[in-house]
Amino acid sequence: MSSLERILEGKSRDLGGFSVARILPVAQRRHVGPFVFYDQMGPAQFEPGEGIDVRPHPHIGLATVTYLFDGEMDHRDCLGVHQTVYPGDVNWMTAGKGVTHSERTGEAARAKGLFMHGIQVWVALPEDCQEIDAEFHHHGKAALPAFEQGGAQFRLILGEAYGHTSPVKVYSPIVYAHIEAKAGSAFDLPEGHPELAIHVVSGTIITGGETITGGHMAIYTPGEATGRVTVSEDARLMLLGGEPLGQRYMEWNFVATSRERIEQAKADWRASIAADFKDTPFHMPVDENEYIPLPGDPEPGEPPACTEDHPTS
Repeated sequence: MSSLERILEGKSRDLGGFSVARILPVAQRRHVGPFVFYDQMGPAQFEPGEGIDVRPHPHIGLATVTYLFDGEMDHRDCLGVHQTVYPGDVNWMTAGKGVTHSERTGEAARAKGLFMHGIQVWVALPEDCQEIDAEFHHHGKAALPAFEQGGAQFRLILGEAYGHTSPVKVYSPIVYAHIEAKAGSAFDLPEGHPELAIHVVSGTIITGGETITGGHMAIYTPGEATGRVTVSEDARLMLLGGEPLGQRYMEWNFVATSRERIEQAKADWRASIAADFKDTPFHMPVDENEYIPLPGDPEPGEPPACTEDHPTS
């Protein structure tokens, strides 16, 4: 029987009619394999005229993945990409040495209103890939392997599991899968991944001798996690894990193997804002003219504080 290291519960915060529950990172667990950030978005109902508006912001040292159960979201980045992601699709953005992007509800979806629910994760890049050029890849739902395991229906988003391989380009051993399972189904954990976790989005499972309910993530004891997952109430699950990449520092939207690299990214973002994103380290995404400042820095149009200090969070 597999053993569980711990069970985490997402901590929700209201972003103005839209709830986000963060599970990773927390003090007790900074990552699972290469996954260093894990947020559940919603579920939330947006009335006509409402939507999500995440202004342009920067990343370094990671890859982001947006995966939706319901709704849609428009991605724009400084590579010139404008891509709408729908349920079951994958938007995989590799930040590398630096990228800027925004996430918004598209005009048509905003006009009619929409129901939104999904997961956003950050995957740390190996140290020798942290300074690669930024890339963006979109894979439609039909391109991802879909298969049955122990009565549960899997869609493999990233990496390898059960003899299947996702077409998404990754940089280290990883697994990330969406599972829809009826009560009574049961499946073994995939082999070959030193770290694994299961997030119960909804429903109830039994694993490692524990009952895990919706909103919780079960993290298995590091090593070759083996064991069985039994579904006791119809469940929606996310399986994640892979090879850990060692210590990472994370501040705001930046991930790196050194604090100095994060400080450089912060300075580069400030310099890019000051120069209106002209010939600067970070560039403005296509069809965008807004930005998010570093935490504690002035919002666009605000006068700078009368101090040389720049508090961050």
